[in-house]
Amino acid sequence: MSLHKLNAKIEDRFPKYIYSSQALNDNELYLEADPEHIIELSMYFYEKLSCTLVCLFAADERALSGSFKLYYSFAERQSGSLIILSTSIDQNNSGFLSISKTVHTAARYEQEIHDLFGLIPIGHPELKRLVMHGNWPEGNFPLRRDFSLTHKPGASNLAYGFTEIKGTGVFEIPVGPVHAGIIEPGHFRFSVAGEPIFNLEAQLYYVHKGIEKLSEGKSTEKCFYIAERISGDETIANSLAYCQAIEKIAGINIPERAEYVRVLFAELERLTSHLGDLAGICIDVAYHFAGSQFNMLRGWAYEMATQLCGMRFLRSVNKLGGVRKEFVAGKEKSLLEQLNTMQRELEDTVDIIRHNSMFNDRIENTGVLDTKIAYDLNAVGPAARASGISNDMRKQFPYAAYPKLTFRVPVYAGGDVNSRMKVKIKEAFESISLMRQVIENMPGGKNFEPLEPLGPYKKAFGITESPRGENIHWVMTDETGNIFRYKIRTPSFCNWPALCYAVAGNIVPCFPLINKSFNLSYAGNDL
Repeated sequence: MSLHKLNAKIEDRFPKYIYSSQALNDNELYLEADPEHIIELSMYFYEKLSCTLVCLFAADERALSGSFKLYYSFAERQSGSLIILSTSIDQNNSGFLSISKTVHTAARYEQEIHDLFGLIPIGHPELKRLVMHGNWPEGNFPLRRDFSLTHKPGASNLAYGFTEIKGTGVFEIPVGPVHAGIIEPGHFRFSVAGEPIFNLEAQLYYVHKGIEKLSEGKSTEKCFYIAERISGDETIANSLAYCQAIEKIAGINIPERAEYVRVLFAELERLTSHLGDLAGICIDVAYHFAGSQFNMLRGWAYEMATQLCGMRFLRSVNKLGGVRKEFVAGKEKSLLEQLNTMQRELEDTVDIIRHNSMFNDRIENTGVLDTKIAYDLNAVGPAARASGISNDMRKQFPYAAYPKLTFRVPVYAGGDVNSRMKVKIKEAFESISLMRQVIENMPGGKNFEPLEPLGPYKKAFGITESPRGENIHWVMTDETGNIFRYKIRTPSFCNWPALCYAVAGNIVPCFPLINKSFNLSYAGNDL
């Protein structure tokens, strides 16, 4: 359905609740809505139009309109369109109606808004701190424009408020936030009766960096470097989403060669990530041969990254308007040979592990994420596709050169570790195929298109499919064309709650295995 038809349908259904509408950037429909009817509007989008709430965030626009703004961002996946409901909250009234009882995935977004802006979601079922820990004093809201980046608030000692489950034989097992390995900090509170887990609660944000605050007032070029460093293993996915948003605002089309190069690096990042996940799953069940094989393949992928750009984390590849320089010319033959070798070795390794009955018994029916729960929480990426949900932004919101290339989106219905592993194996093969297609069909031409200065108060979304799933970035410029508001929603934000559900019913020793099958990012969540 086109934006025009969508707009007409919505305005016909709610003639009094929609104050204004504006179509931007080919696929974004902004609707200014009555805040008193936001629940009814959200229910209509979610239930009648089958739209997914992919992001919900606030912006402090008091200097522009005397109010805070809320942006409810729904994806209409069949047409590749975004419907953004915006509502105003008067600066003297901090309350807004919670939609989380109807659209369950809204709950964490509303908690985040409460922590960072001090706005209160009225009717929220469990309003407690999400981003801010107990040492953050009350009354300090860092994403308000009048909160200085250099301000250091005093100490506090507020309790987090874990869910307490009581009963005969019920025990709590606290794990973290400091772990035995080199992973980042996160606290997990298990409620168990014997070994089976019947509730898991995760407390994150120990490495909250204030990225969205750091971005305020920055030039688009300086903010690009912030985007690149959100999460080390999603450099391309994040920098590309940011570039898309800025390029939409600038109204430019990047060169075709740059579109192909972006796909090459995006798939190399996906391949490297999935190979690491597969190795971790095998090692967590003491299948060290298979783990070593996958780690060896991952090492080969890192060598390819070094050959292409000299950086295994793939930084300084993207550039506003395209890619930074010529990365591929003269390396085509070597790259194809390496991809062919990787495919053969990967096929052999997969064949071996699929005939290991003890390994298969360990991963089957472990950590099942039910399809309904995955849908309600808007689980994304391989975690969702392993639970029967076929969403993939490369298909539904196509970008770069993906519309010109052939690939399949693997989907399984089991929802367990085995299904998540199978999705990642299939996607690894698809990534190799896509990289081959890019190298063999790479067009000539330049690598980037210069950008003109951006206009004031322009806004746009950038969307990519990172190795972990759909990745949503939104940018709004200020009066000088610098960054007014930069909202980032990485896939880990959606999938951490899904992990907690998948763990329930399993025994404690299964947690590391289930956790690794999701492989969520702490840094990508703790912005």
